[in-house]
Amino acid sequence: MSFFKKLKEKFNKQSEEVSEKFKEGLTKTRDSFASKMNDLVAKYRSVDEEFFEELEEVLISADVGVQTVMDLMEELEMEVKRRNIKDTALVTEVISEKLVEIYYGQDNEEIEKLNIQEDGLSVVLFVGVNGVGKTTTIGKLAHRLKEEGKTVMLAAGDTFRAGAIEQLEVWGERVGVEVIKHSEGSDPAAVMYDAVQAAKSRGVDVLLCDTAGRLQNKVNLMNELTKVKRVITREVPDAPHEVLLVLDATTGQNAMSQAKTFSQATDVTGIVLSKLDGTAKGGIVLAIRNELSIPVKYVGLGEKVTDLQPFDAHAFVYGLFSNLVDNQQKEE
Repeated sequence: MSFFKKLKEKFNKQSEEVSEKFKEGLTKTRDSFASKMNDLVAKYRSVDEEFFEELEEVLISADVGVQTVMDLMEELEMEVKRRNIKDTALVTEVISEKLVEIYYGQDNEEIEKLNIQEDGLSVVLFVGVNGVGKTTTIGKLAHRLKEEGKTVMLAAGDTFRAGAIEQLEVWGERVGVEVIKHSEGSDPAAVMYDAVQAAKSRGVDVLLCDTAGRLQNKVNLMNELTKVKRVITREVPDAPHEVLLVLDATTGQNAMSQAKTFSQATDVTGIVLSKLDGTAKGGIVLAIRNELSIPVKYVGLGEKVTDLQPFDAHAFVYGLFSNLVDNQQKEE
């Protein structure tokens, strides 16, 4: 069975809604990528060195990342030779297969799941620069966890940005969860201490913690995050259970440099890629995973409160290649 057919069957068995969300959310990336791939396939009827060179450029333009593209091209050329593929149209299927393989590497699909404890309090710390959609992401995740039957509390740890506390409160009211806050300019670590105490005393399942996103002074940021983490760990020994870095997908390679800075400042366990629906360079998902070995846990695929979706590399690749998948099905 072809890889495209397997992808399609996987999503027919799973939720049609999820595959459609990825399909819709990746429209900009897919339209840009698919049109370039179609032009390439039309230009080269047989697989040769020039075809591979242009394919490399197409992948780099989708922000898949230079290192990831190099790794992919090496795998791709070997596989094309092994299968004795001559037709350029068939190469797209091998690309989709290899992208999924490169994403997971030696890990299994569990890496995409949020680390939520079965018993006791789970603490999730959110980090990221201002303007990436961090507070909105926290609000949407709170809604999602509530829908899954969890009790949720929010901690307004971004005490420096004007309006950050109020913005989190608006989300708290919107999704119906309590927000623990101090006044603007107060010590974020003190907010975290109070929030953990409140969450423990009320038997809350998940505490979602906002933090300041200033990158102007990296040393201060690192010290602040270290202090916040220390306070959380002292109160809940195995916490934080996740440190999620929120990145704006529309910033492309700039998101990659932010990821490097924050992963040096704190132990980032996962990425939330916001505004993926707003960019034609969705390949950044693969670059981040491959070059930083940090899994993408959630992606923002639209404005609605339900548009924060758990990441699935198969769904992502299906969203990227769905035009080709559907075309192949019609031919069959």
